[in-house]
Amino acid sequence: MQATPRPRLPRRALHGVLLLDKPLGLSSNDALQKVKRLLRAEKAGHTGTLDPLATGLLPLCFGAATKFSQLNLEADKAYVATLRLGQTTATGDREGEVLRERAISFTPEQLQAALQQLRGEIEQVPPMHSALKHEGKALYELARQGKTVERESRRVTIHALELLSQDGETMQLAVRCSKGTYIRTLADDLGELLGCGAHLSALRRTQSGPLHLAQTVTIEQLEAEDDTARLSHLLPPDLLLDDCPLVRLDAENAGKLLAGIRRRTGLAPSARVRAFGPEPKAFLGSARIAGGELIPERLLSPIELQTLLAGPVSLT
Repeated sequence: MQATPRPRLPRRALHGVLLLDKPLGLSSNDALQKVKRLLRAEKAGHTGTLDPLATGLLPLCFGAATKFSQLNLEADKAYVATLRLGQTTATGDREGEVLRERAISFTPEQLQAALQQLRGEIEQVPPMHSALKHEGKALYELARQGKTVERESRRVTIHALELLSQDGETMQLAVRCSKGTYIRTLADDLGELLGCGAHLSALRRTQSGPLHLAQTVTIEQLEAEDDTARLSHLLPPDLLLDDCPLVRLDAENAGKLLAGIRRRTGLAPSARVRAFGPEPKAFLGSARIAGGELIPERLLSPIELQTLLAGPVSLT
């Protein structure tokens, strides 16, 4: 006698941000799909990718929060990078073929001088093993075919680069950098400055804009919890605008903003604000203040706002 299949629980409209501690070996999209299934969410996306070899902070957006995911893509990032000194690889990380091995011989003064050269605004040549496109093809696809193409250097900013530890051939660095920085390239450049070569052996993202690793939850934790506990990890969608000024509107002006109508304001100019209605949880979306006007940008729909105010419904 065949067992009766368990009924599939329906997907639901969830609006918020979940900060995931992405595990080693899982792509960002695979991690997103796992969490999406666990939360039974209708719509989800992430704010930029972490390589399978990287771990750490991966903000996942659900429902209305996906409208603001680009903001986190543009944000500065922070990492703990682990380098393997003495080896240069084809990919700049531990997965690549070792191309060259050299002796490790530098003084603390030489290390500090090399780190100083890599701080501030620097030029980086993107690695061939990256997702950048060349004539419609990702560079890593060309690299797998044994091809190398000319890449233009990019200007990035290394806000902070500090030595955390060094034990023989292993070095750990704390990095805070602008978007688009390749930590693999940074490791390779440091290795060349030190004369011994280096590649990235591990990478952990600790911060993205105003979001921190300490706020994260793991997939294992989510799998062990019931539905109500899982939903408790869902943070408000305005979290991605946490470093923007807050503007609270009365019911009349909130309705006009949601209709896309500019409103006169005496507030100081701001490139981006997070707008709220009269209720504490009534997040309306993002706007900017210019020329004495509050100008709507990305807004929640009335249905999204209503769902957000009602709160997520548990399916357990």
